[in-house]
Amino acid sequence: MAVSTENTNGSLRNPSRPGRRSTTMGGMPLNDLPWWRWRARLRSALHMLADPAFQQEYWATGRDGYGDVTDAVYRLVEDSWLDRWSAEKYIGAVLRDADEAALVDAAVLGVLRIFHEVGADAPSAAYLGHPDWPATVAAARAAHELLSTNDGEDPDTPPRSLEVLRILTRIG
Repeated sequence: MAVSTENTNGSLRNPSRPGRRSTTMGGMPLNDLPWWRWRARLRSALHMLADPAFQQEYWATGRDGYGDVTDAVYRLVEDSWLDRWSAEKYIGAVLRDADEAALVDAAVLGVLRIFHEVGADAPSAAYLGHPDWPATVAAARAAHELLSTNDGEDPDTPPRSLEVLRILTRIG
């Protein structure tokens, strides 16, 4: 007997989970990105946003392999919808607890405030020179330290390149 991998709306589903797949999680649209990939992308963005020395060495100089500030902002909010919902919605799914959620929310709000002021296509210097950037870096650092420590990793290791992130989050 063949097992169908399509549900009634034509998307792939896990054959071990019968029935129709929900299209929302607590009002948030679902996508096919597993929780561990969300967390890896979130942590990557926070790590880069939390490290001023990294920002000067890679972003300010336009060095290849690590993207720019805008790339980090999109990794922070694109898959997670953290620009629309509190990180509290991810407790037990992507984030461990309310402490992680509160620190992620603080970092996201700081980054988005600057993002909306300088614009999506602004050069890295516009972000790094913004008067609120040091506070945003501190908020990202607090979130990065907690998530890294909770994952059993050293928060002081240098950020991984986007290629390494791609390899780590590859499925299959």
